[in-house]
Formats: sequence, C-alpha cells, structure tokens
Amino acid sequence: MRQPAAEPYWNTNVARHPGILRSVPEGCGDALDVGCGDGLLARKLAGRAKHVTGIDKSPDMIACARESAVGDPRLTFVEGDFLTAELPRAEYDFVCSVTTIHHMDFEAALVRMRELLRPGGTLVVVGLAREASVTEWAALIAAAPIVRITKVLRRARGPQGMPVADPQMSYGQVRAAARQLLPDVRYCRHVLRRYSLTWEKPARCRAVPTSTPRSTA
Repeated sequence: MRQPAAEPYWNTNVARHPGILRSVPEGCGDALDVGCGDGLLARKLAGRAKHVTGIDKSPDMIACARESAVGDPRLTFVEGDFLTAELPRAEYDFVCSVTTIHHMDFEAALVRMRELLRPGGTLVVVGLAREASVTEWAALIAAAPIVRITKVLRRARGPQGMPVADPQMSYGQVRAAARQLLPDVRYCRHVLRRYSLTWEKPARCRAVPTSTPRSTA
C-alpha cells in the first residue's frame, strides 16, 4: 500500500486530522469526505479505508485533489454540491467534514450526512462557529494568544484558492441543533477555534428528527 506523502502544510483545520483519523472504524470500507478541498484529508483516509470519496463544489480544489491522486484507485473526487449530488444512501462506513458545514444549510447538511452513513458507521464534523455568549467570548479571548503563537510556530498556511465564509451560527446554536438531529452526539469545543461533533449511527436506526428550530443565542 502506498504511503502518504509528508504533510505539505499545516493550519487549524489540519490540526484536527489526527483526531478524525482515530475515529475511522476498524475495517472501514467506504469513507466520504465532505468539502474535501485539495484532498489532503482524503489521501490520509485512504490509508484506513478501502475506498474514499471526496466531494467539493470548487472546481479548482477538485482539480488539485485529482492531480494529487493520479494512479491511486482508492480515491475518487466528485465536483458538485453536497446537498444535491448523487451519492449512495446508507453506504458509507465513515463520513467526515472539516470546516465546510458553515458554507451550507447546517441542518440540511447534517441530515444528509446522517442519511448517507451506514447503520453502525461513524460521523465526524469539525466546524467553525461564531461567538455569541459571554462564555464563548471569554473562551475566544483566553485562547487567542495560544492560537497566534501556534500559527506562527507552525507557519500556518493552506492551499491557495480555498473558499472562505463567515459562520452564521453560534457555538450554542450548533450544539443545540446537533443534539436534536444526532441523538447522543459528542460535542467538543477545541482551543484552535473549532468544534467537533462525533456520532455513531445506531446499528438499528431509531426515528430521528429531520430538522430542529434554531436557538436565538
């Protein structure tokens, strides 16, 4: 099996990759990377899953991802809108997304990820949200020096042309919506201004909500 190349760059998204990789279930068959960008995480996932599909709506990012994966049959990259693209339902053992869900309708995207996941599979979402409460602002201010120092020391950068967007939902809204849509989801707030959602789909699926009212927080 071909070994992945050395890390080409580091940023606060790449910082979450080790945790995501640790969440890939043993014997993973098919994995899906939503908002795969230049395919860096998908290439890492190919070392833990039999086949990885990456999807992104940016033509430039998909072109970079395909170029980096030439000759690797474990990787497939799809250019398209995740919410409408034709993807097999309940066929993925692992679904992940890094700092992409705030570019889409949060609830619709989370429901779609849930539906594409095979019963017993694992979902990991790493996201970016906005500060709204006093507690959230205090956490941001306390972590700011650590974030700045870490970025300087690690020479933080990313692939050119990566689409950016400001988050509309607060951390509190994300947490509340995720808990409604993904029963027993594990929510974690990270120092480098990220949150993560980790959820294991029940082997026997029980009814779960299709949407939830958003908090005004």
